[in-house]
Amino acid sequence: MARDLLDLFSMNKWRCSWSLVATIASVVALVSVVHLFLFPLAPAFNYFKIAQDSCIPTNASAEFPSNRDQEMPAVDFKRQFLADLHGAVVYQGAPWKAEIGQWLAGCDHVIKEVNITEIIGSNNCKNDCSGQGVCNRELGQCRCFHGYSGDGCSDKLQLDCNYLGSSDQPFGRWVVSICPANCDKTRAMCFCGEGTKYPNRPLAESCGFQFNPPSEPDGPKIVNWTKIDQDVFTTNGSIPGWCNVDPAEAYAGKAKIKEECDCKYDGLGGRLCEVPVESVCINQCSGHGHCRGGFCQCDNGWYGVDCSTPSVISSIREWPSWLRPAQIDIPDDTYANGNGKMINLNAVVAKKRPLIYVYDLPPEFNSLLLEGRHFKLECVNRIYDGHNATLWTDQLYGAQIALYESLLASPHRTLNGEEADFFFVPVLDSCVITRADDAPHLSMQEHMGLRSSLTLEYYKNAYNHIVQQYPYWNRSSGRDHIWFFSWDEGACYAPKEIWNSMMLVHWGNTNTKHNHSTTAYWADNWDKIPADERGIHPCFDPDKDLVLPAWKVPDANMLTSKFWAWSHEKRKTLFYFNGNLGPAYPNGRPEDSYSMGIRQKLAEEFGSSPNKDGKLGKQHAKDVIVTPVRSDNYHMDLASSIFCGVFPGDGWSGRMEDSILQGCVPVVIQDGIFLPYENVLNYDSFAVRIPEEEIPNLIKILRGFNETEIKFKLANVQKIWQRFLYRDSVLLEAERQKTAIGHVDDWAVEFLKLTEDDAFATVIQVLHYKLHNDPWRKQVRPNKKFGLPEQCLVSTN
Repeated sequence: MARDLLDLFSMNKWRCSWSLVATIASVVALVSVVHLFLFPLAPAFNYFKIAQDSCIPTNASAEFPSNRDQEMPAVDFKRQFLADLHGAVVYQGAPWKAEIGQWLAGCDHVIKEVNITEIIGSNNCKNDCSGQGVCNRELGQCRCFHGYSGDGCSDKLQLDCNYLGSSDQPFGRWVVSICPANCDKTRAMCFCGEGTKYPNRPLAESCGFQFNPPSEPDGPKIVNWTKIDQDVFTTNGSIPGWCNVDPAEAYAGKAKIKEECDCKYDGLGGRLCEVPVESVCINQCSGHGHCRGGFCQCDNGWYGVDCSTPSVISSIREWPSWLRPAQIDIPDDTYANGNGKMINLNAVVAKKRPLIYVYDLPPEFNSLLLEGRHFKLECVNRIYDGHNATLWTDQLYGAQIALYESLLASPHRTLNGEEADFFFVPVLDSCVITRADDAPHLSMQEHMGLRSSLTLEYYKNAYNHIVQQYPYWNRSSGRDHIWFFSWDEGACYAPKEIWNSMMLVHWGNTNTKHNHSTTAYWADNWDKIPADERGIHPCFDPDKDLVLPAWKVPDANMLTSKFWAWSHEKRKTLFYFNGNLGPAYPNGRPEDSYSMGIRQKLAEEFGSSPNKDGKLGKQHAKDVIVTPVRSDNYHMDLASSIFCGVFPGDGWSGRMEDSILQGCVPVVIQDGIFLPYENVLNYDSFAVRIPEEEIPNLIKILRGFNETEIKFKLANVQKIWQRFLYRDSVLLEAERQKTAIGHVDDWAVEFLKLTEDDAFATVIQVLHYKLHNDPWRKQVRPNKKFGLPEQCLVSTN
């Protein structure tokens, strides 16, 4: 496993017997019951003190090493780790840009653990959040469930499904949440409601409305959003119904189902939504809570978006692996200054830097966006079937949740902002974008209909929150903060207030050539966002930001096929691209601006399939495939090719990942726009970049590479392909599945075989380098220990 989430403590290193531990635990449990009866939120610290004094580490230097950074003779990394002819230095199998690879090779692998004091929160919340939220014990603030608000989550909101109606539009103008029956106003979701046999069955979108006949023969039926379909309430089995249809009768063929009705909402399975299934929550609540439609309802003593953060009233034995083993400083007095307020616990844990503090933001930035989804596949990388087995999705934006979950469960996470090297601000923009305007309370009316503008507002509000509630932003003007913009054009619409921070994106447009919005989808266009909101900044700054790979489905068949390892000899196609080629082809995107015209120019020169006029590309060749015709063996076609095209779509596309994961040398054509890791890895070692103006010369350039150079690039692709997978997040899910249902699926078996660094490990390595080499940090002299030789700290100290 990537992580050991099973061992609770290194018990063999503590001078105490299991019988003593059991006795102490029994006494603690007995007394805690009495104590909690009298003081429900106060732990009996004196009994933990007994346990602490009885179980003392016998090998303290090993478990909790000295904070002294090692003194070693100075080393010239440039001489010790020479760059190759391509300017790369290899570290952990990957060809890095020379100066980065040299530092990592000399320093990253010698990092030692240092003692970190983790802060275990103790603050209470008003009315214990009234049972309608989770108490953040660090701030003493409630995180309220969908439809509730207020300091104590006691205010019930009224979130309408419909806009105000009229005689012409009795249910208001169309919106995703439109409802002709019972609206659950805590979530703006539509259900069959009282008076039906199945009142909690979803009646989502077109299900409850009549359909008009097609306007032309064989055309689609047209929904009449003004007229309710009374047949969905029928009890007559011969009429297609929904709200009163008995599943047993339907499956036996004795009752008909309206074909437009299905289970769009998360948490329900079966053709008639009769099977309760697991909803998607961040880290599935870490075993310390219940996932209620996307929002973790945490067990007593736990909090956080994934219930992974323990408070002082949690069981120490259940603490996560990233807080173990720990030396706990139990205070003599449970309360501070006799004012009845509990005090925090200090737990000393040995950790390696870089350390990342993950903000526990209010739920409108994450959990509420998940809990209120009208389509279960929106913005998540998995759902669950009727047996609660994992079904991975091909949602390209799933990388955002994958990274978030890995950070929350990582040994690099810290609860102590004073010790943190970086601060992660988790706004789920993939959910904001996909849910924009899908209910009246998510209206874009004040944003010119632009999802980009609405998303900017979310990030601005998150910025306001952390500036008001925490002291960390102003210390560096946000330069040590990290934000993830996962959508098509990345951080192009980041609010000006946060631009100093590090941006994680999939679209690295430096705007050196394409200095405007490049999407052909008008709702994502950011050109119209006022400068006083966005500021004047590029979409990507290679000196501070990082492009990450998109999410790709954990495919067991792809791994067992080992396409990535196919040799040069098995790759008979010189160049391959399969995708939308624009308006000249059947079913092509109609906008000339799609792909900034790059795919269209490629097809004009090298198209291997006839366009609407029946013509092939001017330079079409037998060993060159450029086609919009969907392949039945896409992955094999890539694996059968030496070079594969990587071009934009509406902003970024997933073609870089497709190419690398099938072992094909990526050919990048998008001027001034960086691809995953391009500002840290040496792309010349495994990729080809061609200027847009050289598209007519593409094949001539590729035929100019000799066999030695091709094999060199293919070999490097084989060394880095795992860095384009989110293996860490996948294995976290594998562990959860094994614990929950005792099942290990094929994808888990195959991912367990992978041993090289993945996307998350790459991010951590980049952050470690930046911690000691970012220019702004040269001006900062933190009173921290880094677990590195002095020679590695020259830039910091």
